[in-house]
Amino acid sequence: MKKSIKTILTVAIVAAIIFLIALPKLELSSADSDGEGPQPGPADRSSRAIPVNAIILEPKVLDNRIKISGSVMANESVELRSEASGRVSRILFREGDNVKKGALLVSINDEELRAQLERLKFLQKLSEDIEGRQQRLLEKEAISQEEYDISLTELQTSSADIKVLEAQIAKSQIRAPFDGRIGLRQISEGSYLTPADPIASIFSVNPVKIEFSVPGKYSNNVKVGDEILFTVESGGDEHKGKVYALEPQVDPGTRTLRIRALSTNPQGLLRPGQFANIELKLSAVADALLVPTEAVIPELNGHKVFIKQNGKAESVKVSIGLRTEKEVEITSGLQPQDTVITTGILQLRPGAAVSVTKIN
Repeated sequence: MKKSIKTILTVAIVAAIIFLIALPKLELSSADSDGEGPQPGPADRSSRAIPVNAIILEPKVLDNRIKISGSVMANESVELRSEASGRVSRILFREGDNVKKGALLVSINDEELRAQLERLKFLQKLSEDIEGRQQRLLEKEAISQEEYDISLTELQTSSADIKVLEAQIAKSQIRAPFDGRIGLRQISEGSYLTPADPIASIFSVNPVKIEFSVPGKYSNNVKVGDEILFTVESGGDEHKGKVYALEPQVDPGTRTLRIRALSTNPQGLLRPGQFANIELKLSAVADALLVPTEAVIPELNGHKVFIKQNGKAESVKVSIGLRTEKEVEITSGLQPQDTVITTGILQLRPGAAVSVTKIN
């Protein structure tokens, strides 16, 4: 009896040992049967295709626009001053008023000049009478030609003196040189005015001038009639203008070309001195090849992009041209219908397998 128990125990122990040895193999076999194969090694990972986005190049129109800053200027502006000295007798404008060309703005006391003018007119009338009598006597040969010439000279001298006084009186009246708006006045009635004293400023602000400068390399691309778009610091809508004049030379100090444009200002929203953000259209490229900025990789000797060829990424050296906010013009290195990779650039190496998941 004891012998049979001992035999059974021995068989059980041996069976347990065999089970423990076989258990790992059974787990591995079970995993295989569930479809989980061996993990890929480094070589397997390198052969996987990298998912990327791409674009297919197609020529399109590119507007060559540059953004610069400038200033709003009055179409005409002048600081009013008097040509004559004297006491201000009348001020005939209100600050901020619109005035017409030739309107009387300020009058200087000219009573003395007008009195002299009246005296000269009496003398002129007397000279006319004398000249008339002398002419009739000359026709009757009662006087000599010399006597008549003296009377005629006195008449002409009197007329010239009157014109001098009339010019002096005109200088005592300050008039608007053009249609415009008067600024703040610097004088008061009763003050003594000299040619050195400013009276006020007058501005013509419809249209206004927009002055700006472009780099010298664009000097041959700008011409009279080109359109500009601009905004001013006070906000509001975008305004339009047209180039009407260019400086004949590039400034040797700044290497820029000074340009002026005109813009209508019927409501007076544009004021002289305002800062302007300007966009100038220079030219248009009819068949430009454009790629997103992020697709272009700068290098020591230029630029490159990655394109997809036969399922692999290939590096291509390119030359770039104009830039917009989001795109870059490719002037050489690429052809229409090339597939340019736009994402995953940092993971790519020449010859790497790629899979395009999205084409923009």
